[in-house]
This record gives sequence, structure tokens and C-alpha cells, in this order.
Amino acid sequence: MEIFSNGQWLPLTFAALMGLSMLIYAVLDGYDLGVGVLMRGAPDDEKDIMISSIGPFWDANETWLVLGVGLLLVAFPMAHGIILSSLYLPVALMLIGIILRGVAFDFRMKARAEHKHAWNFAFFFGSLMAAFSQGYMVGSYILGFDHSASGIAFSVLVGLCLVAAYCLIGSGWLIMKTQGGLQRKAVRWARLSLWGTVTGIGLISLTTPLASARIFDKWFAMPGLLYLAPVPIITGILLVMLEYILRKLPLENDRLCWAPFVTTIGIFVLCFVGLAYSFYPYIVPDQLKIVDAASAPESLMILLVGALIVLPCLIGYTFVAYRIFHGKATDLTYD
Repeated sequence: MEIFSNGQWLPLTFAALMGLSMLIYAVLDGYDLGVGVLMRGAPDDEKDIMISSIGPFWDANETWLVLGVGLLLVAFPMAHGIILSSLYLPVALMLIGIILRGVAFDFRMKARAEHKHAWNFAFFFGSLMAAFSQGYMVGSYILGFDHSASGIAFSVLVGLCLVAAYCLIGSGWLIMKTQGGLQRKAVRWARLSLWGTVTGIGLISLTTPLASARIFDKWFAMPGLLYLAPVPIITGILLVMLEYILRKLPLENDRLCWAPFVTTIGIFVLCFVGLAYSFYPYIVPDQLKIVDAASAPESLMILLVGALIVLPCLIGYTFVAYRIFHGKATDLTYD
């Protein structure tokens, strides 16, 4: 009740909406970035199927990133200035990567045969650049934008691990959307990517409480320990389940082809919940609280009306698109 009486519910609502947008982006654009990175290990005919599997979705998936960053800008301008100025270089590299893969996506199918290989590489490299940059930003954010040699090394490791996590969810997508030899290859990719994902989860789990005494107390002091305990326990169970499922796939009649993708989404959600719990009530770790960084309540009320119109439209469009284009991927054509 205190939250509603003193007006804190508005900043917290926008923080929740921004977090939801970023989580949806990590899941949806995460798998198509992962597919782009995995293309490097596939022959040309399989590359076409891989591109076809994400063709109807990839550009719309990036809308969630625009929404999340837009909410950060308009609802938390002070935090936007600190975060974006601290992450200027990786943000610029991420945007270059997104632009490069967007151009490559359209040109690869219309280019001459001798140029197609170059555009395939551009799509792979743009996907890798965008995925790594996002992981670097996560690592830097966790450490409170520490630009020392050790801080940069940690951010680089997290960047590599996020690439592996995106490859894991991208492999899960391919297992669900393809069949035959490419599906079996996606299972192998998923098992390899799982190790990098586990490494990233362990690295962040060890470093986050050590980077902040406040977070350490929140994790290991009572009753916080009881609140947080289900997150690592369920995450561990899902990781074991995923490894077991991948050992069994592919099954007859394509049974459980959806399971790796859905299980990986569950892992992503739990990791996000763990980070959100750790950093709350700060929007800039140990520097700036959500309620202190927010715009004026009058501005937030106007923005909330717009957000409540835009968000259902995005969710509805996403649902309809995935409903229409469900099923196995087919050859990509521009006829």
C-alpha cells in the first residue's frame, strides 16, 4: 500500500515493462541471432533453410529492443544517460551488427552465386557482433561499468557465454523448425552450446554477489536466501532436463522437438528473474535507484497510456505472426 500511496508504483511499473521488453527481446531475437551465428557451420543448402526458419520473424523481434530502450529513455532519462554513455562502444558495435545482418539478409538471396558466400558471412558476422556486444554490456552492467582490465576481461567472457546461450536457443529453434540432417546437426550444436551457457550462468552467479556487498547480503542473508533459492534450484533442474532431452533427440514422429526451445526459454526467464532480484531497487547498480531516476509522475502517466496501447499491439502481432508461420521451415524464395 505504501508503494501506491507515495506514487512509487509508476516508476516500478515502467521498470517492469522495460524489463519485460528486454526479456522478450533476449528470447525472440536471441534465437535468430543464434541461428545467424550457427550458419557458419552449415553448407549452403542448409543455410537457406536456416534463414527461412527465421525469415518471417527476425525483423519484428528487434521491435522489443526498440521498445525497451525507448522506455529507458523516456521513463528513466538519468539512467539512460549513465548507461548509454558507459556502454557507448558496445552499443555502437551492436547497432552495426544489426544493420549488417539486416542488409545481408536481403542481399544474400538476390546476389550472384559468386557473391552469396560473402553475404552469408556478413549475416554470420553481424549476428556474432550483435550477440557478443549484448553479452559484453551485461557483463559491464553487472560490475557497475568497471572499465579496468579485469572488468573488461569479465565482460568479454560474459559476451562469449551469451553468444553460446543464443546458439543454444537458436539450436532449439532449429530442432523445432527443421528435420533430417539439419535437425540432427542442430542437436549437436545445442549440446555444445549448453556447456558455454552453463559456464556463463556459473560465471555470473559467482561474480554478481562478489561485485556488491549489498547483493551478497541479499543472496545469502535470511530471508533473502529463501526467496532466491528456487531460482538456482529450478535452473539446475532445467539444465539437467535439457541435457537429457538432447541425448534422446531426434525421436520418432518428431516427438519433443519443441522441448529444447521451451526449456531454454525457461532458463532465460529464471536467469533474468535472478538478475532483477539482485539489482532491485537500483536501475544503475548501486548508484541510482528506480524511483530516483524516473521522470515526473505527470509525464509517466501520459507515457503509460501510450505503453498500454503499444504493448498489446506488439504482443498481438507477435502471436499472430508465430501462429501463421508455425510448422517446419521450407525453402526461402522471393518469387
